[in-house]
Amino acid sequence: MNFMKIMAVVSVSASLIASPVSVCGASPVPLRGVVEGFYGSPWTWEARQDMLAFCASHGMNAYIYAPKDDAYHRSQWRVPYPADKLSEIERLAACAKRNHIRFVFAVSPGLDFRYAGRDGKRDRECLLEKLEAVYAIGVRDFAIFFDDIEEKNGRGQARLLNWLEKRLGKRHPDVSPLLAVPTEYTRQAMRSGDGKITPYTRSFSAALREDIRVLFTGEGVCIGRLEEEQLADANGIYGKKLGLWWNYPVNDYMEAKLALGPVENLPTSEEIPAIFFNPMQYPEMSKIALATAAEYANAPRQYDSQRAWERAIEEEYGSLAPDMKVFAAHSQHLENSWADMGRADGEEFRAHVDAFWKSWPDGPKARENWQILHNDAARMSCAADKLLEGLPEKKLDECRPQLMQMKRMAQAAGLALDLLKAGKGEKDSFSLAELKEQREEIRKQEKRAAWSEQSVLRFIDEVLQAF
Repeated sequence: MNFMKIMAVVSVSASLIASPVSVCGASPVPLRGVVEGFYGSPWTWEARQDMLAFCASHGMNAYIYAPKDDAYHRSQWRVPYPADKLSEIERLAACAKRNHIRFVFAVSPGLDFRYAGRDGKRDRECLLEKLEAVYAIGVRDFAIFFDDIEEKNGRGQARLLNWLEKRLGKRHPDVSPLLAVPTEYTRQAMRSGDGKITPYTRSFSAALREDIRVLFTGEGVCIGRLEEEQLADANGIYGKKLGLWWNYPVNDYMEAKLALGPVENLPTSEEIPAIFFNPMQYPEMSKIALATAAEYANAPRQYDSQRAWERAIEEEYGSLAPDMKVFAAHSQHLENSWADMGRADGEEFRAHVDAFWKSWPDGPKARENWQILHNDAARMSCAADKLLEGLPEKKLDECRPQLMQMKRMAQAAGLALDLLKAGKGEKDSFSLAELKEQREEIRKQEKRAAWSEQSVLRFIDEVLQAF
């Protein structure tokens, strides 16, 4: 029996006895799974059912339904789900149950919720009715999210959650404690510039019932490292252990780039009661990172991100795994002015580039280093061709633009190397103009397909600068 099948058996056993078990000498996170919480096109119902089976086979035991662009979840939360949509949720919840997955139904009412007076009473009842309608079709786990809104009414939000928890618990003893995401959902946001707890977080945490489980996203919204002491500090602010909503591999803030790396840099000694990983709108491409996430969540102290990443690709891609590793190694890091997630792209290729520049053109290993880079570029081009030809259509539909960009960059890198070998005096033989044209075509496609910006693309630009 292989590793992932063992993990699936352990997961089912854990869900049946409702207590943590030991996996490789380390206790798994009790509640571990996926939160469909991204902006953009929500998954299809078929994709969700497939993801539930994937979660079960990889030792996860929970799934939160919270797609930001499901209008009934967020922007039009007061509107009841139509009968056909409610029927889909019912089937999804039943699918989760068959897979021993806790199905958590979430509502995000914070955009326009009213907390006081008659309007507040109507909104409370409306929200309760929405949860009751889903309870009636078999759901027993609920979440209320107040993320990404302007109003910071900590006391009002906490009182609403407390009221819902009390009413649901009184009516339905089989309902689990609520999950909640506050408006200040990062550790950085919980403290002001002088290090003091903010008024919002102080009022929200002080008023909230002890049994309501709070999720936060770590140090920042998309900061790819959570230190033990940072987690301990966030727990101290709330006076209880917080759950984690981890924003990898989600890419809704950088949709042209696929997040195909492993989950990494998460706590291994501080206990986490719940962890949910936010995926991309591309469910097939999300599975690499999510498989590594499952390994982490099932055995945090034993987790090896590189080995987990390799296993995930080998399991998912079979004979195409070597080629997928080449592609995925250059599509891991997402970064903008406020986000920094995932390990660096193309670290091996970048190391080869650095060695090349140190030796070129007259160093003792100059030609050898040139050949290494030339082989790298040829391997990338070959891998792109094999994946474009051999991937199943469902997977290819989610990554074709990036594979085409990989092909362009591999060709440009090869041309750049030929240009360097020819030297500045041989521009007619190896066209600098052609390389510039290829670079311009890459630029035109960047809004749709980003790949290896700081590794392969950087090398191409470095060569152009050299001429």
